[in-house]
This record gives sequence, structure tokens and C-alpha cells, in this order.
Amino acid sequence: MDRSTSSRRRAAPAPPVAPTAPTAPTAPTAPTGATAPTGATARDTPGSPGARDAPKAPAAPLARGTPAPADADAPPAGIGYVDMLRGIVEDAAVGFAVLDTDLRYLYVNPHMARATGVPAAAYLGRTQREVLPHLKRPDQVLRDVIRDGRPREAVVTGRTWVDSPYQVREWRCVYHRLVDGTGRVVGVAAVGLEISEPQQYVYELERAHRRLALLDSAASRIGTGTDVAGTCRELAEFVVPELADAAGVELSPPDTVPARRTPTRLAAYATRPGLVTGLAALDARGELVGWPRGTGTRRNLAAGRIWRRNAITAAQWRSLVPRWAPAQACLTARVHSVLLAPLVADGRVLGILLLARAGDSAPFSNEDATVARELAARAARALDRAVRFEREHTMALELQRALLTEPGQLRQHGGVETTGRYRPADDGSMIGGDWYDVLALPDGRTMLVIGDVMGHGVDAAVAMSHYRSTLRALALAGLSPRRILQHADRMVADSGFERVATCFLALGDPDVATLTYASAGHLPPVWLTPEGEMQLVPVPVGPPLGSGIGRYEQGVAPESGGVLLLYTDGLVERRGEDIDRGLARLTGLSLSPTDPLDKIVDTVLAHLAAGSEDDIALLAARAVRG
Repeated sequence: MDRSTSSRRRAAPAPPVAPTAPTAPTAPTAPTGATAPTGATARDTPGSPGARDAPKAPAAPLARGTPAPADADAPPAGIGYVDMLRGIVEDAAVGFAVLDTDLRYLYVNPHMARATGVPAAAYLGRTQREVLPHLKRPDQVLRDVIRDGRPREAVVTGRTWVDSPYQVREWRCVYHRLVDGTGRVVGVAAVGLEISEPQQYVYELERAHRRLALLDSAASRIGTGTDVAGTCRELAEFVVPELADAAGVELSPPDTVPARRTPTRLAAYATRPGLVTGLAALDARGELVGWPRGTGTRRNLAAGRIWRRNAITAAQWRSLVPRWAPAQACLTARVHSVLLAPLVADGRVLGILLLARAGDSAPFSNEDATVARELAARAARALDRAVRFEREHTMALELQRALLTEPGQLRQHGGVETTGRYRPADDGSMIGGDWYDVLALPDGRTMLVIGDVMGHGVDAAVAMSHYRSTLRALALAGLSPRRILQHADRMVADSGFERVATCFLALGDPDVATLTYASAGHLPPVWLTPEGEMQLVPVPVGPPLGSGIGRYEQGVAPESGGVLLLYTDGLVERRGEDIDRGLARLTGLSLSPTDPLDKIVDTVLAHLAAGSEDDIALLAARAVRG
């Protein structure tokens, strides 16, 4: 947002003092037959040739059709044209000035003196920079007028010594070259009409457009991800420098009760480049921040209201910021204005958006507060989504890990050595659907399971727990792999459970040295042979569990050494790529069947897990001969 055009009224500085008894420069020589205009105070000097006398009645106009007298070109007797022109100039509601060739003032009219707050006498012999240092005038335009004599227009902007309702005042000026009777260039005449009011209306329209554009762009630039830290960082970087010179996002801890305490933790921080060093002490991300008890700051934040303070003094900084280092940093960086906008969603204060302005930036206006309030409301909704997702993500991950058999327990199960790994997706957003399990049965067999529930999140993790418990119960009943899958499919379908799952289940029997297995729509396992070859195991495939139409077949393979690798699709599947390419990458790995199982699974993940958009479950099993 362009803060330089804020509508906030600025108090005018003290004007320069008029010099004592200034010596007015000699006015340019007037052409023959005319009286030269005097300086700014000439009309008030008694006996002066330019002093204004009481106006005389003009001669009656000629009647229509009456011929003009022979001396019609001469001024009618009794009319002082110089005085008349002087009256027009000095009574006009526009600024009028005469400058010499060095652009020093020779004359200003009363309107210009009133509009700028500088006495007319204080202009004489001075340049604009000396009299009105806060005005910007294109002096080169005036020099061009003096050089070639072509009149030119220009816009003069800035502030004068007069208090004004406009942040920036503007005049549209026209400049004409002045020459004396001999043709010598003696200066330039300037006429200026103030256009501040209509320009202010234009600026307000432009600001309104920028505000709408700013708020519209917030939807696409804040909350693009699902993590809280990223959303806070996007918000802080979005408002700098559009709305503030420095910004921070502070979050309320989950166990905070806003009505009693308002501690926050700084989650993100951004400044414009020139303030990075000066405000380094404020960048304490993760540190607990406590706003002083009993202050208006805390009351406003607890109630979800905007808090704003301009022209902050050193003593006020000490009271606002409990720790001196950040307060000193703000003073060093010339931070003079602060605005705090609570981030409120569904009646809960999630945190605070802190905005600061420093140096020559304008203070925060009512308009800025309105924009900050709307922006904070929109950002709070995005932040709330991120907080909810992160909370659900954490719950799903904890549930997932609690239900999975710990790798340290996957060592010896009835003559079978196993180990497993679970890895979320690279972005950490896909949690909950994949699982593996190992169960030693009373009859000496060992059940190996790998599965993938449709969907992600807490619901998928709960569904995974349901499938895991069902398969365990059926396996303890002594059923074969195909019967286990068939009964599980019917039970899940009859229960009305809506999440289907793929599954591969195998039973290892050390007494007969065989592996019996069946699949419910799952990818085939890979057999790492004793010779080091990676081979896909041919598996009869049935429908996923939960469809209610399952007819499953099973296969039997002799135990011939090597390592069996069970995995979920996140290991081999990539967006826009045929699944056969992922399977080819897996079978193309060079692994040693005699290596420890931990080393084998870690090697597989190191080569294939990068770039996965899904979570991965991986289980390795090897028969242990007695």
C-alpha cells in the first residue's frame, strides 16, 4: 500500500521568519510608455509609483455604431492599467510569482503567501528551496522556459508551512518568460492553481483499488500450504512492505486461556531490507512473548480488537515491550508506530499480526487499521486450517506409530527374522493409511501383513487399526491366508465401514519350510534370492478388502533362503508415471541377501523413497535356520 498518500492530516512545521528590512531586488525595466511592477511590498509603500490610489470611474463606453476616436490606440485618460493588472494579480485566487534568471523570487502575490504560510517579504531574493524546502518543483522546466521562451506546464508537489487536510499538496503551474523593453531576458512568471482536492479524490480511488487488490491477492499468497510455520511466514512476508516496514506473527500456545493470559510465541518475522540489522533483536522466533498485564494492549488482544499506537516514545517502548533488547532495537531502527491485529477464527484468538513502521513512513491511519483487520481475518482462516490439519496430522502419526509393531520387536518370530519401517511422504502431509504387522501364532507359524487403507489422516489411521485387529483375530483362529482375507472382506463390508484397503498376507510355516500367501489388490512382494537377484513374486490378486465380493486364491512357495520384501505403493508409484517403471527401479536395486535386514530396508528407502507423494510402509523377512 502506498502510505505516502494516506489521508491522515499532518501538522505543518513552523514557517521561516521573514528577513528584517529585506532589500528587494531592482525590478526589471519596464517597456517605454508602461509603468514597471514593483516588488511584493511596493503597493503598501506611501508615495510609491505603484501605490494603489482610489479607483476612478471608467469612461462611459461608446454607443453602438459610434465611430472610435482617432487616438483609440492610446490608453483612455484616467485608467491606470498597471494598477488594474496589479489588482487582478493580487486579488486572484491563484498563486502568482515572478523570479529572476537565477530562480530567486522578485514578487509573490498575497494568495501565494497565504497558501504557503510564508510572508511575501520572506520570499524576496530567495530560492524556493530556501523558502519552501518541502516542495518539489522541476527547476529544469523553468530554465528551459528562460532558455527558449516557450511557455511550459509542470506539477509542483509537497508540503508547505500551512496545516493542510491533504498529505501531499499539488499545484498545476504555467511558466512564461519575461523580457524587458530591449529584449533582454529578465526572469520568469509563474501562475499556479492548487489541485490538491481533486487529486486527493484520485488518490483515494487508487488506494481503494490497491486495498482491494491487496486483499484479493492475500487469498492466493497466504495459506498455500498446510503447515502452520509456512502460513505464518507467508503472512509476515505478504504485509512487508505493502502495509508495514516490519511484521511478525505471534501464535498463542495450545494450552493458553486468552481471557487470563496472552502469552504468544513468535512464529514468523519479516522486515524491509534497510531494517534487518536494526531489528535483529526482535527476531526471536519460538521465544515466549508476554504483553504486560493490565494494559490496553492485553485487553484489546484478549477481546480480539485492533490495537494501534503512533509516535511511540522511549518510555512507552519500555512499558510496551517487557524485555529491553527489543525495545532498544525499535528505538535504534526509528520505529514510531505499531499496530496489532488479533488473528481470530471461530471466536478463538490464534495469535497476533504485529505491524511496525519506521523512519519516514507515515503513521498508521484508520484506513490502515481497517485493511489490517480484514487481512488478519482472512489470514486467520488460513491459519486455522493449517492448525487443524497439523493437529490432525500429529494425531494420525502418533496413532500410526502406536499401532505399528516397533522395529525393535521385529526380530525373532517362530524362526522368522523381520524388520520394518514407516516413512511419511516428503512433505509430511500424507499420514495414516499404510501399515505392516507381524504376529507369531500359537501353532508355530508367523503371519506377515502389509496393507494400505484408502485415504489419509486420522480416519485412515483408525481404519487401519480396525483392519489390523480383524486380521489378527482371524489368524489366531487358525485360518489360511485366503480364508482370512475372505472373512475380513465380509466382516468389514457388513459393518458398513466405508474405507477399503489393499493387503498382502503371508503365513510362514517352519515345519514344512513353506510360505503361503494371498493378496487383496496389493502390489506383489519382491524376493531377494540367495544369489542376489530381485524377483517379483507371482501372486493371484483379489479385490480390495471391504468390497464384500472377495474371492481370494493363495499361492505356496518353498522357503529357499533369501529375503522377502513387502511394501506399499508409495515406494514405487509416482505421479504421471506407469507403475511398471517404479517396479523396475525396485527390482533393479543391487542388494546383498546376507546383509542385516536393517541395512537392506534402509538402502531400499534411500534409493526409492525420495520424491514420494505418499507414505511408505516396508517390511523385510528372512527365515532363520535353527
